[in-house]
Amino acid sequence: MARPPLPLRPLVSAALLGAGLALAALLVWQAVVASGSPDPTARGIGPGTAALEAAVLVLREGLETIVVLAAITASLMGGQRAYRRPVAAGAGLALGASVATWFVVVALISAVNAPELDVQAATGLLAIVVLMVVMNWFFHRVYWTGWIVHHHQRRRRLLELGDRAGLPRLVLGLGLLGFTSVYREGFEVVLFLQGLRLQVGTGVVAAGVLLGLAFTSVVGVLTFVAHHRLPYRRMLVLTGVLLGAVFLVMVGEQAQEMQLAGWIPATRLPLPIPGWMGVWLALFPTLETLLAQALAAGVVLASYFGAEYLRVRRPRRLGLAPAVRPEAPPG
Repeated sequence: MARPPLPLRPLVSAALLGAGLALAALLVWQAVVASGSPDPTARGIGPGTAALEAAVLVLREGLETIVVLAAITASLMGGQRAYRRPVAAGAGLALGASVATWFVVVALISAVNAPELDVQAATGLLAIVVLMVVMNWFFHRVYWTGWIVHHHQRRRRLLELGDRAGLPRLVLGLGLLGFTSVYREGFEVVLFLQGLRLQVGTGVVAAGVLLGLAFTSVVGVLTFVAHHRLPYRRMLVLTGVLLGAVFLVMVGEQAQEMQLAGWIPATRLPLPIPGWMGVWLALFPTLETLLAQALAAGVVLASYFGAEYLRVRRPRRLGLAPAVRPEAPPG
């Protein structure tokens, strides 16, 4: 008799707690031992922060990709299990296409004939926009109710089409379904990482990407190979909170880049902000950077509470049941 799988929620919670303690220890070490950058107009955050930002974003997008693929393939059981193969093949092609997109975007940015600081500031603005879309609670409300439902409908139509039009068109359609599920997230990651690449170099960004892919791979193996039902929603909320912190760091760094490029002034404030906070948190004693981060925090909070109002309070006022955030089925 097969041994029942161990409960994974305590294991996942312990792993997340260990990762959080390790990160806190790293921040304390940086604050006590390593030298910071007290000059608010000094260039760049530290490579460790940049790598963590890249890892968090890749993990977040990877989790969403796993949730979508698990939802698509959950009903492909029994005689339809073979249909999972074209979905997986399409997902693999999407990973390759994302890598190719990276080189295309890098070439396009390199071809821009403009001062380096201007290119870096403009690319940083693009990264901010991408990150706002990725972590926006309104967007994810539409994401769960629209994007996953859309993929379910496409899968059902493809299976019906396969009965009428034959296997080749069904296999091609399922492959495209897997491709679009992954490439959408990969394209967002590629655009976001360009700002970090210009700041700290390709090597640091690649290290963060590999770290994020490693954690994503663990979740993927547990989902599709071990067939465990993980607390996807809690994991996505946790990574959403981490992305909120990344967002504030990105906004502070972007404001600093715009100061260096001469796009906005740098009004220094007499605040006792240590240098390590500039390296790790992009907190600088200038009016413009702090104001930008305060506005960004306001946008995040407004987005969250606004989405909660639409999900819970507004339906109750209308006498309807609150919307339920769906959990992904096991792969």
